[in-house]
Amino acid sequence: MPVVSTSPGHASVHLVRAAVTAPSPYNTQPWTFVAEAGDRGLELHADVTRRLPRMDPSGREMVVSCGAALFNIRLAMRHLDFNPVIDLFPSPADPAFLARVTWGAYHRPTHAELRMYGALPTRHTAHGPFLSTPLPSSLLDTLREQAADEGATLHCVDDRAGRRHLAELIRVGEDAQRSDPECAAERARWTWRLAQQRADGVPVDADVTHPNSTPFAGRDYAGPARMFLSPPRHWPARTRLAVVLSTERDGPSDWLRAGQALERILLYAASHGVMAAFHTQPLELPELRAHLRRTLSAGEFPQMVLRLGYAPYVHALPRRPATEVLKSSGSQGRSAG
Repeated sequence: MPVVSTSPGHASVHLVRAAVTAPSPYNTQPWTFVAEAGDRGLELHADVTRRLPRMDPSGREMVVSCGAALFNIRLAMRHLDFNPVIDLFPSPADPAFLARVTWGAYHRPTHAELRMYGALPTRHTAHGPFLSTPLPSSLLDTLREQAADEGATLHCVDDRAGRRHLAELIRVGEDAQRSDPECAAERARWTWRLAQQRADGVPVDADVTHPNSTPFAGRDYAGPARMFLSPPRHWPARTRLAVVLSTERDGPSDWLRAGQALERILLYAASHGVMAAFHTQPLELPELRAHLRRTLSAGEFPQMVLRLGYAPYVHALPRRPATEVLKSSGSQGRSAG
């Protein structure tokens, strides 16, 4: 009898290598993939074992991250001259089964898609102050269009009062998490030192500046905020552009939509040399998120808070190899849900 291979095909590996470059909170990489027989398609599953139970109890950020990975799968298919065909939540009995993506008709990618695909290996999360160089207004207009194309809204917080208000919400959220032992334990679980290198999580040297060096407080990975309450230097003028990404509704399908919009924004920006810093702290506390919704996202549900700018440096975080996150449809334990 002929031997039937259960290993994922080259096309599935290609798609997953693109997918895993997506961002996720604390670089948790909360996804698994299943290659369908004959490379006919790829399944995306949320890996709930990698959800942050204290900071993300509903799994919203986990699904947003998977949405970003889904956009990368779409983009990788477009790079191969095919339109992706997407079936969202194909199994109601398995809510962790987020999407099935199959190969559609032949169609050449656009110039913007090619540029975004080229930005996959160069897009990294920024930390600390940006350079003082302002962003072109035309770029912001295009980023709004990119978000709208995915069914989301990008709100620019560019007035002084709005930025001060957003900075205060971030500060309150970060202070609450720094003083919460469960949040501290969760942060410690996903932070590692150079002597203990991992393929996930965040190294303590990801941000070499004090997390309070701009008005928008950052995560205290290495602990300098515990040792020095005030940073040695403030860079208020280098916070750069603050934006809030929102959706009209707030269910799992909206979170998945927000993740695709997020990655589209990030890659388009990265293709123009612009990186993003994440400030999700106020979105991880229900009362702060509700307040942000009322005041800064026009009544829509805020899904992500970002700063955009030209970064003086970026730290490339590790990624788990495709062999670890990709299974074939004939493998056991196909879903991590």
